[in-house]
Amino acid sequence: MRRKQKQERGLFEMYANDPEAADAQVFGRKSLVSRRGFLRDAGLATMAAAVGGWIPFHRYMPAGLIPAAFAETTKPFEIVGKDGLVLLNDKPLNAETPPHLLTDLVTPTTRHFIRNNGLPPKDVDVANWALSIKGAVERELTFSIDDLKREFEVVDLALQIECGGNGRASFNPPASGNQWTLGAIGNSRWTGVRLADVLKRAGLRPDAVYTGHIGADCHVSGMIDKLPLSRGVPIEKALDPHNLIAFEQNGEAIHPHNGAPLRLVVPGWPGSCSHKWLTEIRLSTEKWAGPKMAAPSYSVPKSPVMPGTKLSKDQFRTIESMPVKSMITTPGNGLKHASAGSPLTVAGHAWAGDASVTMVETSIDFGASWQVAALDKPVNAFSWQAWRQRIRFPSSGYFEVWSRATDSNGARQPMAVAWNPKGYLNNAMHRIAVMVGAA
Repeated sequence: MRRKQKQERGLFEMYANDPEAADAQVFGRKSLVSRRGFLRDAGLATMAAAVGGWIPFHRYMPAGLIPAAFAETTKPFEIVGKDGLVLLNDKPLNAETPPHLLTDLVTPTTRHFIRNNGLPPKDVDVANWALSIKGAVERELTFSIDDLKREFEVVDLALQIECGGNGRASFNPPASGNQWTLGAIGNSRWTGVRLADVLKRAGLRPDAVYTGHIGADCHVSGMIDKLPLSRGVPIEKALDPHNLIAFEQNGEAIHPHNGAPLRLVVPGWPGSCSHKWLTEIRLSTEKWAGPKMAAPSYSVPKSPVMPGTKLSKDQFRTIESMPVKSMITTPGNGLKHASAGSPLTVAGHAWAGDASVTMVETSIDFGASWQVAALDKPVNAFSWQAWRQRIRFPSSGYFEVWSRATDSNGARQPMAVAWNPKGYLNNAMHRIAVMVGAA
């Protein structure tokens, strides 16, 4: 008789399928919680031992909540020109930045995440690099990088770029694609010319409704004539003055894996719209139909669906503005804080796609109460916003600090987000573990 192969499951899968059963298996708290989710007796003692100390606000801790102390278990991998990034896969190369390395208001090039769909071009000749504007325009034009610098106003902006799949690792059933946790986000300072200025120079025809972006990257198969990715945006978004055709990152040459020598930066929308190694922008009289424009790529269900639901392509909508989100960058997850009597400074960033962030709040009692944090204005539109708060803990023990942001449209970060097949737009609250009174 053939023996059934043992299946191993991760924490997210176990808890998503049956949180109370997972509690019983991991912490031995079977029959010790109601569906309201409060810990009692042996289950509480077991979890306290697992996280390393007493949990003062255990009465507010929902059943099935994976402790933040267990949630981030990544290891860094060395990438030339990058510092501390975590490798997700190497063909194509994709790597994210742990939150505790994203403390800077302007993300250093060394700590900006990498998201590649194909293979970067080799032997880049900056002097002879050319960008063509074609399609539904009055005149097709071609520019060198020197032409762009000479013929258009050069601007310098801090702009956030976030992968549409940032947070995918938390979805269950698992969604295919890079299993980003939190770090597929960066806010570097980009120097370039306005996309709108270049398009206007070419003369947009009245029937132009969408852009299409093409780069010099090669498909992972090695086929020269096959594009790995070619996405675009509606004309209304393309003409926003904060979109750049960039040739510098933080005052220097763009990192090769961040798109050198020329890239688009279309902030607030999925990073896939910010094409790297840019060689052509084609104006289209209909929605662009390049690789990964069609559903389910960079698309979510038009209406909420049950996890695991199979959908037809007409049940999806293309992702546009990214959702409101916050991140705790200081301290890092798993901090040992000396005592309840000393305050702890908690800080991070918040951003909100095409909107702005109007409020960030924190909680140390599993969401039972919230305190408003100090929030800075952005240095320019589409830059993330810094926030901070001094927290005092009421006693020693295990605590979690949660953060949530609210945007200018009134949208607020949720505790959890609806499942979708490709694992996009996860803007669930960020949580970190803090052990108070630990030596």
